[in-house]
Amino acid sequence: MSNKPLIKVENLSHTYMQGTPMEHVALRETSLVVEEGECIAIIGHTGSGKSTLIQHFNGLIRPDSGKVIIKGQDLSNKKLNMKKLRREVGLVFQNPEDQIFEKLVGDDIAYGPFKLGLPLKEVRDRVKWAMEMVGLDFEEMKDRQTFALSGGQKRKVALAGILALKPSILVLDEPTAGLDPKSRNELLEKIKYLNEVEKLTVVFVSHNMEEVAYLADRMVVMSGGTNVLTGTPEEIFTDKEKLQRYQIGTPETVQVLYRLTDLGYEVNPAAFTIAEASNEIIKALASKGGEQRG
Repeated sequence: MSNKPLIKVENLSHTYMQGTPMEHVALRETSLVVEEGECIAIIGHTGSGKSTLIQHFNGLIRPDSGKVIIKGQDLSNKKLNMKKLRREVGLVFQNPEDQIFEKLVGDDIAYGPFKLGLPLKEVRDRVKWAMEMVGLDFEEMKDRQTFALSGGQKRKVALAGILALKPSILVLDEPTAGLDPKSRNELLEKIKYLNEVEKLTVVFVSHNMEEVAYLADRMVVMSGGTNVLTGTPEEIFTDKEKLQRYQIGTPETVQVLYRLTDLGYEVNPAAFTIAEASNEIIKALASKGGEQRG
């Protein structure tokens, strides 16, 4: 991971339906930096501004006030080449149906590369690579009807369509929402691979704290339209006062470890992976057993 900011947000504010009775302030003076190679989780309750924030990253929404700078490009610049920006910043919506519109899987994933004017062979190579990246077999799935796909398959096709553009920044809105456990785990592994091996910078919105703990280098906590807290999962999940103040959810492992500390067991709440938490629980129970025998 380098110390090179790819996304820089400075005092960003956004109001929907400004000047009407339906006016709603979605973002207030929000600032954050995403560095090259990071995997950032944006969390917060419904209405906290998460989705509005990430839609600024590829210019779907332009700033009302403040700045959004992507790879040195200021989105306030009216002359900015938005098509070029959207090739750099791939945004995958929460609902995959919002991004799938071709009849066949292969055609849908090829749509973006075709619009770039790439040669047919390169388009095919990109489609094949993108499908492999998300776990879809090229020969088996390329001619499959998109309407007949499962929810998990549609999510993979939507992601593959973005990956085929070869973005340097991948932005995901609730990437595993509605998936069964098997599909969810497969997609999490793919996202981790894209970040760690393919070196994509990843920003994702999630309500699922288990996946936040598994994927994120840093967390950004949103509340009332602004970011109120930033830190590593370990820093945030072990700060009981801030967890309560901002009503932040935690992985189930953290909940179990905090419950054990309340009962007098000596465990480390920062050991929130399943393997680490299991070891903490075994050590704590063994220690208590030894005390009772003594």
